[in-house]
Amino acid sequence: MERPKTAYARSGSVRIAYQVVGDGARDIVFMPGFVSHADLAWEDPHLAYFYRRLVKMGRLILFDKRGTGMSDPVVEHFSVDQRMDDLRAVMDGAGSREAVLFGVSEGGSMAMLFAARYPERVTRLVLHSAVARMMWAEDHPWAWSKRFLERFIATSVETWGTGQGADIPNPSLAGDLRYREWFARYTQVAASPGQVAVLLAMNGELDIRDVLPNISQPTLVTHRTGERWIKVEESRYIARSIPGARLVEFAGADHWPWVGDSDAILRVVEEFVTGIQPRRRAGAPAVGPQALSPREEEVVRLAVAGFTAPETATRLGISERTVEAHLAHAYTKLDVRTRVDLMRRYGQLGA
Repeated sequence: MERPKTAYARSGSVRIAYQVVGDGARDIVFMPGFVSHADLAWEDPHLAYFYRRLVKMGRLILFDKRGTGMSDPVVEHFSVDQRMDDLRAVMDGAGSREAVLFGVSEGGSMAMLFAARYPERVTRLVLHSAVARMMWAEDHPWAWSKRFLERFIATSVETWGTGQGADIPNPSLAGDLRYREWFARYTQVAASPGQVAVLLAMNGELDIRDVLPNISQPTLVTHRTGERWIKVEESRYIARSIPGARLVEFAGADHWPWVGDSDAILRVVEEFVTGIQPRRRAGAPAVGPQALSPREEEVVRLAVAGFTAPETATRLGISERTVEAHLAHAYTKLDVRTRVDLMRRYGQLGA
């Protein structure tokens, strides 16, 4: 899949960068958490794989929130209303009248607010490790403490763009030097230290609990039970507060859904979004690239890109034995015997 082109939507005096990928039957707007860079995201195999799977479910719309990525830099507080206008501008620019909103972490907060305010433009909500209130309160005891936020802001500003701390919310990435190098570049271009301080302080003010009962769209809430960054109690609270919301909990400790066992989450998301169980592969060929499962395809992409089995295992958050099993199945389906044959005959899969 070629890297998509970036366009800009005008929201007041600010330009918001966005990308549109695919041409599926439904629109899916992916709501990033904290900071992002829509273009550089495609260089991370975890995130690129996650996006490609979402494209199979519909037309994917990606964007960088104001003050982040390729959108205009904003080094001052801005309002919730402005963020809602930004999302509406992106959807208008992409020609999307209504869409599924998929929000992660802080992006989930934005998705919930938009769904409550503009119900006619949201068909379904998918929320992963989303946040209704960021800070501790007597009736919200699992949230962040003021001291933790202050230390996090200070540390983030001091170490921003170095790759340090990339594995704190995502333990399966510990020791992955190649990922750390990518994360260092990604954060450098996603925001400046000053912007980071403003955005984190704004997150500390986040409290949208009062809008949750007003959300009327079908809602899927997902969370990994071992996560320590945003505790699972937050998603349990959100699922209880949104009428009819479905909560699905997964094993694991990673915060981001695209690292670790992302396939488990994607299968549930795909069934919720499309109404079709993804295991049904009726009519799929027995041999050739089209016969590969999504995970086998990703393992092959990394193999032809030069990744070893241990490196692939680290990248995808799975065991080395699982990588070798995927490669064995892929070799059979692609009718090759060695990695050299694989790269010679199917090198285009690594693009």
